[in-house]
Amino acid sequence: MTVRFAALGDSLTEGVGDPVPGGWRGWAALLAPALSPEPVEFRNLANSGALCRDLLVSQLPTALALRPAFAGVLVGGNDTLRASFRLEATARQFASALSSLASIGTVPLTACLPDPGRLLGLPAPLARPLARRMRGVNAVVHALSAHYGAVHLHLAELPWTEQRALLSVDRLHPSAAGHQLIAREFHALLAGAGHPVGRAPAPLAARAPGRGADLWWMATQGTRWVAARSTDLLPGLVALAALEARHLLRGSTRRLDLAEDRATAALIARLTAEPPPSPTPGPGREPSPPPAGTAAPVPTDGHAQQR
Repeated sequence: MTVRFAALGDSLTEGVGDPVPGGWRGWAALLAPALSPEPVEFRNLANSGALCRDLLVSQLPTALALRPAFAGVLVGGNDTLRASFRLEATARQFASALSSLASIGTVPLTACLPDPGRLLGLPAPLARPLARRMRGVNAVVHALSAHYGAVHLHLAELPWTEQRALLSVDRLHPSAAGHQLIAREFHALLAGAGHPVGRAPAPLAARAPGRGADLWWMATQGTRWVAARSTDLLPGLVALAALEARHLLRGSTRRLDLAEDRATAALIARLTAEPPPSPTPGPGREPSPPPAGTAAPVPTDGHAQQR
């Protein structure tokens, strides 16, 4: 029987950083043939720059029509890079997507995301506000993944900054080897949860980009990438950085962290107050059992801060 797999998300799931003739490949395309010993029908619905709202409005309806057995749902990083970012809006959109997929028996694949400030090596006054936003998103993703029975990958904890070969030249997206690592990690989680997966994706040889390649990317493409976000993110980020710098000088940044953590915990409590929907299989399709033991518990000790 053919197994359907739909991939939803942004440039990470689109495959940016893993070029092939005619476009991108990426972790989802690498994982797809390994999801089952049977034939796998794969649709990649992700697109660069997508926010949680875009996933919910533009990608999810197509995914639901496919009634996939598995659906990758990796999103949230772009939300944190917008001046209009509000954690509650992002969280509710993510919860709605997971609830809709769970209601038709689809097993979501989710992941917590690395902190872009850390990947780019930004100074503390700029990096800390972004890290705080990403920590909030990741805490929500952890909790909702557990609530909706998702297979959750601690992607943020993979050795991105320690092994440069895992990152593409832009330092924000995985390289071909990094995408392969994500595919293999998801495969291992699915196998450990008892899903009848196929053979694991073979590892790729990895070579780190040279210093010259990093500089060339920044000169030819990176400056344009930064400029495109400066009209939206940068003015607000400068204000956040100024506030952060004052707290750093006073030694009171912990106060900001605690306030954000309390607000995030209250939001999670509201979002998980109702039980998840019971799956309703479509014609000729049995509901997928929840992958017991694979969803991550809600971090309570700073675990999700590892970015």
